[in-house]
Amino acid sequence: MNTAFGFLRAALFNLGLWLILIAYLPIIAIAALTPAPLRYRLMRPWNWMAVHWLRITCGIRWKIEGEIPHDGLGGVVLAKHQSTWETFIFPVLFDGPAFVLKRELMRLPIFGWGLAINQPIAIDRSAGRDALRQLLEQGSERLKQGRWVIIFPEGTRMAVGERGKYKPGGALLATQNGARVLPIAHNAGCAWPRGAFVKTPMTITLRIGPIIETQGRKASEVNAEVEAWIEAQMASLPCPNKAESK
Repeated sequence: MNTAFGFLRAALFNLGLWLILIAYLPIIAIAALTPAPLRYRLMRPWNWMAVHWLRITCGIRWKIEGEIPHDGLGGVVLAKHQSTWETFIFPVLFDGPAFVLKRELMRLPIFGWGLAINQPIAIDRSAGRDALRQLLEQGSERLKQGRWVIIFPEGTRMAVGERGKYKPGGALLATQNGARVLPIAHNAGCAWPRGAFVKTPMTITLRIGPIIETQGRKASEVNAEVEAWIEAQMASLPCPNKAESK
């Protein structure tokens, strides 16, 4: 793709994204005053507009393989994290998910306000055991509400072809609550690499794994199963611009 054209497309996406967010401010204000789950449903259209604006401006489409349960029982989602794209699409696919994210994101103007509406679990990653305690306490509350708690077990965005250590917090949250785990793999980093401004037009594959039951199981065992499944899928997902995505 022509670099100048790609830059213009990405610039148009960024401009439109912020204009959409600013225009959505009245809805954010209304959502802040409404009870859950209406609050989450009011916020969902912003994410829907963001991913479709990305499709229109940058040619990034997607397809979904597998199914997400919509039975109101919630659970723990453990997903690969390569791009900003998955943080946009998950609130469209899940009903009022609670993201586990770094606390610094909550301080961003306007964007952070929108995040706060969905009541994420905002942790200080440098807090060690205190951060884990917060994850387990607040995560248990979200699970009791029937929500999906979305965790990126590697803790940060990974470049295409890279693999981080799968931290056990998500699996521990699931096993302590007897909650089901839903693993997810995708190749979004090939379209929108970590730290990249220019995006590559392509169809992202979002692969939903089989439900993993955790009742009576050890967190280490569940974590290992999730890691094995996700990384096996990553190896089979296509990446047309792999060399450029690292």
